Amino acid sequence: MANSGLWVGVLTALTALGASYITARATSRAALAQARTTTMAEALREQRDRRRSTYREMMRCAHAFSEVTWQIDDVDAARDRGSKDRLLTEMYERIGPAIGNMNKATHEVRLDGPAEVSAAAEQVRQRARRVQPLLKALIGAENPEPRNADAAYVEFRDAYVAFIGQARQALEVKDEG
Repeated sequence: MANSGLWVGVLTALTALGASYITARATSRAALAQARTTTMAEALREQRDRRRSTYREMMRCAHAFSEVTWQIDDVDAARDRGSKDRLLTEMYERIGPAIGNMNKATHEVRLDGPAEVSAAAEQVRQRARRVQPLLKALIGAENPEPRNADAAYVEFRDAYVAFIGQARQALEVKDEG
């Protein structure tokens, strides 16, 4: 009888050890899965924050470019050719650095992606670059109608609006559930 009690004790101990091992393994797996989920969520949050910052910089540069081109209304309001040319020259001198900043911002967007947003940023940059020589052509022009710079600006603005849409879509949190 004593042997049978010993066997029951050994069997109970082995069962407890087995159950403890299985529980520890399940707990370890759950902790590992939780750590992976937390790490992935952290990485996605960092990527989203980096993209948001990069896209905002691109938008800031596009807005700075727009501020230069909006001065065309002042040119239109100027009374004499000399005043018009002075304003156009000032715009032309300011537009170069604005495009340079946009070039840098576009390269940053390329790094952070995704491809659709990168392509949209490149379109904004290309459309902005088209405005510069058209603006220069207005300096000293007697009859600049139709003004090609206006049409080029509209193309820039349309590309900019498309960029914003692509950027917003890239930043949206998608429900995986």
